[in-house]
This record gives sequence, C-alpha cells and structure tokens, in this order.
Amino acid sequence: MMTLPQGSMRVGLTPSWLIADLGHQRRVLSFAPHRPGFCRARHILIRQVRDADLTPDLDAARWLGDQMGRIGHAGGVGMMTSRAISHYRCASSGPVSCLATVGLGNAERVGHRRMIPRRGHGTINIALLIEEGLTEPAMIEALSIIAEARTTAILMAGIELSTGRATGTGTDCIALACDAGATCHAGLHTPLGEAIGAAVYDAVLAGALDWIAEHGAQTPAAAVPSPV
Repeated sequence: MMTLPQGSMRVGLTPSWLIADLGHQRRVLSFAPHRPGFCRARHILIRQVRDADLTPDLDAARWLGDQMGRIGHAGGVGMMTSRAISHYRCASSGPVSCLATVGLGNAERVGHRRMIPRRGHGTINIALLIEEGLTEPAMIEALSIIAEARTTAILMAGIELSTGRATGTGTDCIALACDAGATCHAGLHTPLGEAIGAAVYDAVLAGALDWIAEHGAQTPAAAVPSPV
C-alpha cells in the first residue's frame, strides 16, 4: 500500500481500495452504502468496482460489507466507485481535509431524472475530515455545505445534458468525520463553513476536469479559484 499524507487525513492507495485514515476513532455522518448514518470509525474506504460488477440483482451494500470484512475493515465506513481510484483528488483548507473521487458517467441535473442509458456508473465520493469538535446539528449543517460545494464545482465543470447543466450524479456519496465537540455552527458565514467549501470545491473541480479531459467530453467552463 502507498500511503500519502493529506493534511490531517492519511490516504492509502491499493489496487482496489482508497483508505482514508482519520488518525483515531471519529464520529462519522454519511449516507454511505456500508455503515451509513451516525457511527464511529477510524477509516473511510472507497472500493473500485467495474461497471459490469454492478448488476441489477446485486445487493451492493452487502457485497461491499463482505469485501471490507475480508481486508479487516468491517468497522469502517464504505463507498464504491467505478472511477479508477488512482484519479483521486485531495484538498485542504484550515482544519479541513477532503478526499474525492469523481466519475461523471451518470451525471444528472437535479430535479430532472434522465430516462436514457448512462455511460457507466460514475459517481462522486467525498470523504471529509474536520479537525474541530462539532455537535451533531453542526455536522448536519456541514454536510449541507459539502453538498453545496460539490454542486458548485460540477456546475463550473460545465457538463451540458439534455435536461440542463449537470449538478452531480445519481449515486453521489458523502462521509463527514470529526470529533464530538462544542462547535455548533458550520454555515457559509463561519470560518469553518468557508474552509469546508474551499476544500470540497477544489478537490471535486480538479476531479471533474480530469474526468472530462480523459473521456473527451465537451469543453468545461473555465476553472476559477475557490469561492470565498
């Protein structure tokens, strides 16, 4: 395994897995397939799969749990992507470290579901570590800022669909980790909210532009610095 430091998060890369080491057990909030909701974990994992693996009859959550158990990480939080994990992107800002994998094969415009075949099962996975203690309501607020920053980055990438400009994919997933603490606000007007937005925006936009360059999609809108 190759291990690379990314701010407070350490990212391990193997042929099939990205493993984000959070340093110690943290409170994690996610809608990941494996161990969703509020839980405690030290690791957030992203499993690379082939589109052909994701058959309609597959119990993906159970399969992922079995795979994580085989490598001794059943207690981690787990996500999946068909994007080559070597294309992962990281960014940090202040107390925030972000890991993202960005595949856009099934890009969607929010509120307008496309009824045509997708080009694979590309998805956007985000693992975020905040080195600050948050209350549970603040974690929920922070999760909304992550989603807002992801959407802004995808809009800036400029992927035009028949339903309008893409805002994400149909299978995006977010996992947020931090310690329990007294910080009770993480909105856009706070330093923490600004840091969350900057780290996520930078990582997701870099991943989106990389995907577009590789797959020969239409030319994206000009990249801009992180919003402040």
